Amino acid sequence: MLYTFPVLQAQEKQYNVLFIAVDDLNDYTGFLGGHPQTKTPNMDKLAGQSLVFTNAHCAASVCNPSRAAIMSGIRPTTSGILGNKDKIRSSALLKDAVMLNQWFQENGYFTLSRGKIYHTPIVEKEAWDLWSPVSGNYGKPKTKEAGKEFSGLPTAEYSGNLNWGGTDVPKAQTPDYLNAEWASKQLEGDFEKPFFMALGIFRPHLSWFVPQEYFDKFPPEKLGLPTIKMDDLEDIEGAKPSKEFKLVNKHHLKKEVLQAYLASVNYADECVGLVLDALAKSRYADNTIVVLWGDHGWHLGEKLRYKKFTFWEEATKSPLIIKVPGVTKPGSRTEKIVSLLDLYPTLTDLCNLPQNKSNEGISLKELIQNNEVAWKHSAITSLHEGSTIRKDNWRYTLYNSGVEELYNHESDVLEHHNLVADPAYKSIKNKLKKELQSAVGKSLE
Repeated sequence: MLYTFPVLQAQEKQYNVLFIAVDDLNDYTGFLGGHPQTKTPNMDKLAGQSLVFTNAHCAASVCNPSRAAIMSGIRPTTSGILGNKDKIRSSALLKDAVMLNQWFQENGYFTLSRGKIYHTPIVEKEAWDLWSPVSGNYGKPKTKEAGKEFSGLPTAEYSGNLNWGGTDVPKAQTPDYLNAEWASKQLEGDFEKPFFMALGIFRPHLSWFVPQEYFDKFPPEKLGLPTIKMDDLEDIEGAKPSKEFKLVNKHHLKKEVLQAYLASVNYADECVGLVLDALAKSRYADNTIVVLWGDHGWHLGEKLRYKKFTFWEEATKSPLIIKVPGVTKPGSRTEKIVSLLDLYPTLTDLCNLPQNKSNEGISLKELIQNNEVAWKHSAITSLHEGSTIRKDNWRYTLYNSGVEELYNHESDVLEHHNLVADPAYKSIKNKLKKELQSAVGKSLE
């Protein structure tokens, strides 16, 4: 449904917000350079008009707690939402919390959404002026070998969702394309209020079924694999390769996995481009803040893993682009560490709304206005298993079991060398541990 309202002149003076989430997107984008053969021209174009945060990290490296933290502004360790099975409104702290879109709604905005913003549609429906359900389908390949998944992995050895293949469903009938088309149509309308529009793009979330045309762009035999160090986990107590990695490695399908992920990213990028083009042609182009974010990263063999659910850089690092008309310098970048937890206070600050005092993140407005400003903030990522902190050139991780990790990103960006047992780094370890435990509410041992 397309909503049309009489326009108020005052609307021209108030920022709108276009809030785009891309599920399971890691740094395999052109603007972040995570893989040289990726194809993300539309996101790259937005990056060229915006401020790119090259060191943004999620509050949790899995969908539900990451999104709950973004939308509530509250840490997973504070709310208790630390895994996908935790229910947002079952949290005593989040039961009556005013979520980001609701805060905008209470402060005069028209809020609308389609696609995955929260982890569950139950939260979606109750929280928006206009919420549209997802439609369409991705389809599946027509054929597969007996005893095998579409991916080629043996069904008897693995029955999870690490599956992929090109389909013959027209892209215009796929869910993410329809989501983007819906958002594009809304931008053709007139709003009597400023709007907060959230668009969720589901790919590259598993399973990687997208039209065959996207697979065709990435022939597996021509793809370069990420650096995979087979003894990478030997300096981490109790760490083992994931079952997905062992299976993919056993059946020599690393390049096919990479093809499927890059195909899904390219498909997602085209969907993002659809709505960005619509915004550029709309009356709202010059007064709409655009935020594009991924809810967490994703492993593609690094640290002997596929998927997410870890405290390593591949899982915590998240794409983040912010465009503020008249404020952000086109093509600007910052390496300063920020958290996706900061989005709530940042957007309310940019739009001159009252601040929600329950927010545990910080506003990035000062950094957006001047990306050279002094910056000493950190980013913390938590799951049920423990927490990790990224600060300056360091990552320190503390598991609930007591296992620790410490990496120096100045000399070891791939986190291959755990320094936690080296006495030369005891001081920095203790400093980071104290800050981490203070933030997540745990006392020092």
